Amino acid sequence: MTLSVTNTLTGEREDFEPRSDDDVLLYVCGLTVSDDAHLGHARLWMHADIMHRWLEYEGYRVHHVENFTDVNEKIAARIGEDDLGDDESTVAEHFVGDVIRDMRGLNLKRAEVYPRVSEHIPEIIDLIQTLVERGHAYESNGSVYFDVTTFEDYGKLSNQRVDELESQGDSAERSEKRNAADFALWKAGAVSPETAAEHRNPDLEPLTDPCGETWDSPWGEGRPGWHIECSAMSMTHLDETIDIHVGGRDLVFPHHENEIAQSEAATGHQFARYWLHVGLLQTDGDKMSSSLGNFFYVDNALDEFGVDVIRTFYLSTAYGSEQTYSEETISEAEERWERLERAYEAAVEACDSPAARTKVEATDLRETVESTRESFREAMNDDFNVREAMAELLGLASAVNRHLDAGDEYDYRALRDAIETFEALGGEVFGLSFGEGADDGDVSIAADLVQLVLDVREAERDAGNYERADGLRDDLEALGVDVEDGSDGATFRFE
Repeated sequence: MTLSVTNTLTGEREDFEPRSDDDVLLYVCGLTVSDDAHLGHARLWMHADIMHRWLEYEGYRVHHVENFTDVNEKIAARIGEDDLGDDESTVAEHFVGDVIRDMRGLNLKRAEVYPRVSEHIPEIIDLIQTLVERGHAYESNGSVYFDVTTFEDYGKLSNQRVDELESQGDSAERSEKRNAADFALWKAGAVSPETAAEHRNPDLEPLTDPCGETWDSPWGEGRPGWHIECSAMSMTHLDETIDIHVGGRDLVFPHHENEIAQSEAATGHQFARYWLHVGLLQTDGDKMSSSLGNFFYVDNALDEFGVDVIRTFYLSTAYGSEQTYSEETISEAEERWERLERAYEAAVEACDSPAARTKVEATDLRETVESTRESFREAMNDDFNVREAMAELLGLASAVNRHLDAGDEYDYRALRDAIETFEALGGEVFGLSFGEGADDGDVSIAADLVQLVLDVREAERDAGNYERADGLRDDLEALGVDVEDGSDGATFRFE
């Protein structure tokens, strides 16, 4: 069965046909690093990771590029906050480090490159100059805007008409533009105190001077607009035309619409062949977002639930659908992961026991292994339908349990094939920890020992022995245990 995907650009289900028989060019709209990542961000990462994994499983070489937006008003607005740093680049660097930590914690496959806006200013300026030279962009008071009326297909991704669109940008930009829907490619000067105030914590002292990084350009000192960055970085590290562009559904307009316009106006070629948009993660009917305050940070979720439960949670819903986070849905994910883990470990124990025999034939288990592989592939090639694919793995877990409960002798070949199926489909494709269970006991014991040391440290602090308490923390960190003190006590993570 050929992979088919739902292409936002056409609104149709289409067979996936990359430009090359062997390679897939995949661009993922990355995070604006103005805060720690929450589970809403991680949902996009996880589904992009599953797409990456499945395409590799099917034999493609995947060239995966995912950007960090490290130049943005939201980042500049956090200058001087909570020792994050006294300039935009330092604030961004802090959160880039946290994002990378979370990505590794979620067991995501590494992208080929993680480009940053600040590293690609020359490419961004070159792209803007091309648009100006071709009559698609114009300078106004040191800023540069894309003229949407010069691009005939503007609105084709979001199915909107130019004459029906509201103005993009703040009030200062609107007075400089020819058309309401025109958008900024280059912004003159630094971030104004008024703009920073829109994103700054109101409990902090306001910023009274312009802030943020600026660069020289043919139009004067300034900063790149938001949308131009992805076009420049995608074309720099992939090509003028890519196979798959992945992003959150909330970015269809204006971000992705503007990416198409500026990219295709500059090159004359199609920018992305397939646009795949991940539905939002919701809590109580609202999308999970930092601005609403209804989020759960990734690092906290990893500490509380573990990576396998979080990944299993995301695997319960297809990427294009909305998903709800709640105590109930995360509890269901815990139960599903435990079912899979128990069945896998039981299969390993039985397969490696004297009771596993050569001439015992478990027809049901053998047939289930074969059908699981076939049906899993059908589900994944059906627009990456992880929900149905997960159901197949759970069915295999049930078949393993039935076989082990049926008698005292086991079908070695069937159990071996079931184990390999769990490891290939659940491990390689879904990124779950099959095959790593042998280390779980050691990790659990280590965690218990670390907690005992932290309890002793807390007792020393209560007794006023701060030097001794600090020494215990230093000893733990020297062993690769990252300790963080909070209002609810100390937490830790193995580095």
